[in-house]
Amino acid sequence: MQKDDFIQLHLFLLQIRSHLENITKNSNLHSFLPYDELDVGPHHVHKSKRKHQLAVWELSKGIAHMLKEENNSAFQKIYDGLDMMCNRFKQ
Repeated sequence: MQKDDFIQLHLFLLQIRSHLENITKNSNLHSFLPYDELDVGPHHVHKSKRKHQLAVWELSKGIAHMLKEENNSAFQKIYDGLDMMCNRFKQ
């Protein structure tokens, strides 16, 4: 994927996050703490492709965490896999 593709995906995942936070009772801000600490938004086009890739992984992980909180077993495996990918990508 090109950098522009990651930025588009980043924006899309951010919209999903916003929507989920609006419709769920679960407003766990800690689900997205690793993403928020990155300080990389889709509007930061000057940031590297790698930073946007990590942001996409962290947002995906946060979304999976939110969903697993709502339905414990269904999203645990997805969350675990995304957590593993984030940890690998940070190295």
